[in-house]
Amino acid sequence: MEKNLELQFMIFALVAVGFFVRRLDLVGETGQKSLTRLVTDVILPCNIFQAFQTTGLDAKLSFAVQVILTSLGIQAFCVVLGRLAFRRFPDAKCRSLRYATICSNAGFLGNPVAEGMYGPQGLILANLYLIPQRVMMWSSGLAIYTGSHDRKKTLKAVLTHPCILACVLGLGFLLLGWQLPPLLLSPITALGRCNTGMSMLVVGMIVARLDPKALLEPGILGYTTLRLVLIPALVYGACCALGFSSMVRGLCVILAAMPAGATTSILADRYDQDPAYASKLVIFSTLVSIPTTALWCWLLQAA
Repeated sequence: MEKNLELQFMIFALVAVGFFVRRLDLVGETGQKSLTRLVTDVILPCNIFQAFQTTGLDAKLSFAVQVILTSLGIQAFCVVLGRLAFRRFPDAKCRSLRYATICSNAGFLGNPVAEGMYGPQGLILANLYLIPQRVMMWSSGLAIYTGSHDRKKTLKAVLTHPCILACVLGLGFLLLGWQLPPLLLSPITALGRCNTGMSMLVVGMIVARLDPKALLEPGILGYTTLRLVLIPALVYGACCALGFSSMVRGLCVILAAMPAGATTSILADRYDQDPAYASKLVIFSTLVSIPTTALWCWLLQAA
């Protein structure tokens, strides 16, 4: 629990740095756009590929299968939920709400919580859980932001995006049991480790343009309730009904209870889809996730 609180604090500290960097005009509008491109086209792909390289397959096979199937089910449900729940919102806001429903911050915030609760095996299973989400967020999730009604154009944009290419390569290496030699993996790992810091700095720069009084725009509270309460509650009920072990059940619930991923505001900024609103989703849901994550951990340990 203490580790999770430290991570949450670090996120807000990094956002604060980005906020003051932008407010002090150390980075201008053009520089911010360039940093956004750097994150989405270089740093994030390195982070994704490196995560696949460090994922192990030595967890109990039945647990691994249950976690992956549950994650697939959650992703399918979130795609449908996002499409139905936010269809009445303005186009740009609807895109971010739908994407944030698909893409949580389970990778950064969820992994250490999973490891803290269930040890090394929990960390391995958490990375397996994240495989469907990583694929979905850079396929159907990215397609949400492209805005193209030309399916061939959208498909081309998705398949040639650096992040989905990193997913395909990473998954292929994982299934084949291949490992890049340290000489090649080291620079990729070094760049990937910049992901959290750089992403949060960009979010902070976007937040610097916001009016604090307008943080709770329509949809943000409802989204946060869906993401942090409803979705994990449904996952808990489904896992209980299927008779999954306490580890698999707890792991899936915790990872499903994570706030909006930072890439929501990063991609909204990249594709000019109301990045201010997207940043509010990330900031508010992450803030609320501090007590809700602690509550879910307590409930799961007491069950």
